[in-house]
Amino acid sequence: MKETDLQLSDGRTLHVYDTGSGAGAETRPVFWNHGTPNLGTPPAPLLAASDELGIRWLSFDRPGYGGSSVAPGRTMSSVAYDAAAVADELGIDRFAVAGYSGGGSYALGCAATLGDRVSAVATLAAIAPYGAEGLDWFDGMVPSGVASLRAALQGREAKATHEASGVEYDPEFTETDYALFEGEWGWLGSVASHGLDAGPYGLIDDDVSYVTPWGCDPTTIKAPILLLQGDRDGIIPSSHGSWLATHCPTAELRLTPGASHFTVMNQAGSILPWLADHT
Repeated sequence: MKETDLQLSDGRTLHVYDTGSGAGAETRPVFWNHGTPNLGTPPAPLLAASDELGIRWLSFDRPGYGGSSVAPGRTMSSVAYDAAAVADELGIDRFAVAGYSGGGSYALGCAATLGDRVSAVATLAAIAPYGAEGLDWFDGMVPSGVASLRAALQGREAKATHEASGVEYDPEFTETDYALFEGEWGWLGSVASHGLDAGPYGLIDDDVSYVTPWGCDPTTIKAPILLLQGDRDGIIPSSHGSWLATHCPTAELRLTPGASHFTVMNQAGSILPWLADHT
């Protein structure tokens, strides 16, 4: 894994990750979009199989996380332009995008913003746009998630106050979730454990971005979309995936019975051959 710092034209820094070319006959670049509040390193449990398929993972810490500068007011669309800047720096014209949880929404935003430059989108438990017509956005979310995102609705300062209050986020882990973390997907804990080392604004600006306009419209995406979702997800309820599948003409929804927001990652390997076929 190669890690570099990219200086952007506006003076900000992005901390970039790049696995380099895989062993396949062709190199297939895919941008990974991380969840909240995680670092941006590509998913380690997928790297060996990705290498065999020639998938080259690219990613960066979103603004406010890790080694990336804070960017107040960032949106799905503005972060898409950050991805484009990384691709330009690396000489990559066209690429696929993938992401987990809120990172799945950033992947969708990237495709909606950059158009034909994105060849395919794969998400795991993505969030639908706030205020989406016909979607009860908070229905089915755990109470801690509702409280956190309602604070974000009041703006960046109110969200910062909420985080500084000492409130604890309870994801309501199940025994199956704990078992997942004992295996290879314990990787999720490793990227989350240092997610706030650079301060709270990665998380704060993520949550604000989830409840404000994206700056783009995911329903206009022309690239193929694969949506993976667990039907027992209390962090991002499966209704979000269903809404996206209904309103995005190129989308396919794969709903996993009994899977939570975390155990849906057991299905993550299935996106690799799909991405290879569409990249």
